[in-house]
Amino acid sequence: MILTKQYRCIHSSSCQCTKGHLNEDVIFLVFQHLNWNPKLIATLSCACKWFDDLAKRVLWKEFCKTRAPKMMLDLQSSGSHSVDGNWRALGKLLIYCSGCSVGGLFNSTQIPGHFVYRTRFSRTSGKSFLLPQCRTDVLYVSDPCEHLDQGEEGDLGFFRGIFKSFLVSKVRKMLIDRGAQLHPTAACPYCKARLWNMLQAKMVPQSASCRLGAYEDCIEYYVCLNGHMLGICTLLPLSDTEEASESE
Repeated sequence: MILTKQYRCIHSSSCQCTKGHLNEDVIFLVFQHLNWNPKLIATLSCACKWFDDLAKRVLWKEFCKTRAPKMMLDLQSSGSHSVDGNWRALGKLLIYCSGCSVGGLFNSTQIPGHFVYRTRFSRTSGKSFLLPQCRTDVLYVSDPCEHLDQGEEGDLGFFRGIFKSFLVSKVRKMLIDRGAQLHPTAACPYCKARLWNMLQAKMVPQSASCRLGAYEDCIEYYVCLNGHMLGICTLLPLSDTEEASESE
């Protein structure tokens, strides 16, 4: 079923879509029974602005807490009742690989974005993407989503992540101190915020390619103003990756 989003609906007392609406508690129980199915949450969001607001405030939050409970507890442990960039953006980041397009953010081959069934996010892996002077920051990073045999591009991997309390992070401070420029046109695929290029800012450590099993000079990633991270790398052949692990 495809629904056209009704942006003009404000769910006022005179609005036609108020007729027959369930209250929030009932909707909560229904989606709890459905195990916070993200496709159904997205479909409900398209019904009207009131449903969209409910999904952003409640349903996407419960989805995130169910999908990655320990990660969500950590992201909120600083005392915030929300997360940077809102719950819907974080929900999308958990289950969506952004892909790339020719002439797009990564100027690579055409690989459409797609949903992924399950992805592991690791705080330990996140340390490998931070310069030594920034490793007190908390960054969760996914395993790479592999897209193999992409012609001249080789085997590509897409990864994504999120910072805890990005506004007070050392990474953000360093980006500002170095005068890093925001991308002139591209926006974060998860929250639509503007992006910093970590490669241009010279803030991609060698440990990132080791963690990903990728060529050192073929890794690039961006961080948005809300602390969402997305990146691309060219993966080493499996035999080379195994040899690199043994040498470590």
